[in-house]
Amino acid sequence: MGPDEGKTLKLRTRRVFTGSMLTAAALTAALLSGWTAQADPAYPAPDPDPFYSQAAAEGTAGTPISVRRAPDLMTFPGVAIWQVSYRSTNSENKPIAAVSTILVPPNQAQDGPLLSYQHIVNALGTGCAPSRALYASDPNIVIREAPILNVALQRGWTIALPDHLGPNSAYGAARLGGQITLDGIRAVQKIPELRSAASPVGMAGYSGGGMATAWAAALAPTYAPEVNLVGVAEGGVPMNLSKMANGLGQDPHPAFGLAFAAAMGLEREYPDLLPLSNQLNDLGRSMRTELTNACTNDILRVGAGRSASQVSTSTSLLSSPEVRKVMDDNSVELYPGVPTAPVFEWHTPDDVLIPIDSVVNTISRYCAAGATVQSQLFPSPDHLTTAVLGLPTAFEYLQDRFDGVPAPRSC
Repeated sequence: MGPDEGKTLKLRTRRVFTGSMLTAAALTAALLSGWTAQADPAYPAPDPDPFYSQAAAEGTAGTPISVRRAPDLMTFPGVAIWQVSYRSTNSENKPIAAVSTILVPPNQAQDGPLLSYQHIVNALGTGCAPSRALYASDPNIVIREAPILNVALQRGWTIALPDHLGPNSAYGAARLGGQITLDGIRAVQKIPELRSAASPVGMAGYSGGGMATAWAAALAPTYAPEVNLVGVAEGGVPMNLSKMANGLGQDPHPAFGLAFAAAMGLEREYPDLLPLSNQLNDLGRSMRTELTNACTNDILRVGAGRSASQVSTSTSLLSSPEVRKVMDDNSVELYPGVPTAPVFEWHTPDDVLIPIDSVVNTISRYCAAGATVQSQLFPSPDHLTTAVLGLPTAFEYLQDRFDGVPAPRSC
């Protein structure tokens, strides 16, 4: 395969990964309405590796539980790879065990820059999380955009890759992703072997990874004020799940599998508010079983061309106040907190997959509160092309913040 063919293949593959909260969030609400009964969510199979054990989730948030050296990867030449499990907090304020993978470049300086990068993860199975997917050869699991991180590693940045969907792969729970991200940074800075205790910290992510990043930035002043967060780069962020859902009809959709998976993930995180399982018909229950441990390609395949009316017994859009609360609680536009770290935000004005007005409203609110925000448009034909166009600028933005250059403000 030649270099141009490789680029084409990567672009086509990236289009499959249409952001963990995009069409999924817009379609999910049709499944989450009119419920009165409660049901047990379909949780993923627990990881057999005791490193991922929930039983060890003790101490304060960000406390390391276990640290280990992981096998080297040809994807990251010369890079030492570590994994850390640590204590975090779920959406019900209960302790959970989370995991992050740490990439340490050979030219790392003591207390050099630390980047927390939130991958796009469309999954219900724990085997699809970055700590597992980086070592996968299965095309349903492998993270194809991972090699771009070598750009940052060559600069000497240490990179943390959190499994930001959490131990139950709670696909859709964006606020949870922000908390796991911040606690992962805390944990890294408490591990002497990683030489990052006093590092300046940056964060970056796009689409679903951008949701975790945007939430982490907004939560940081109150959730993790001790983290020296010097810059944030967030792109293509779905900032309001309810708005996305309100514009959706009931017609069959090629990406309905993502919607169904997001409904399952939210049920895992909010079992008392979203008893999805009691609202499924025979087809819905069959899909639920097939997707319980699925990654992106299988999720798309199983749900292709389906609709809410085909899989559920109730399709009243957003009629449940409990559903509205869950959606609102995971919409960063509606969260009153404002980032204190400088923020670079990018998107395309022609993005049909996210509500652009929510992006504009959120950035305007940040600016009105005095935040340092640079917002940049990258006109492009689709959502994921914008990720490719904006990421080099995002890395340069973070480099300037690591170097102490004053952040620009486009408000």
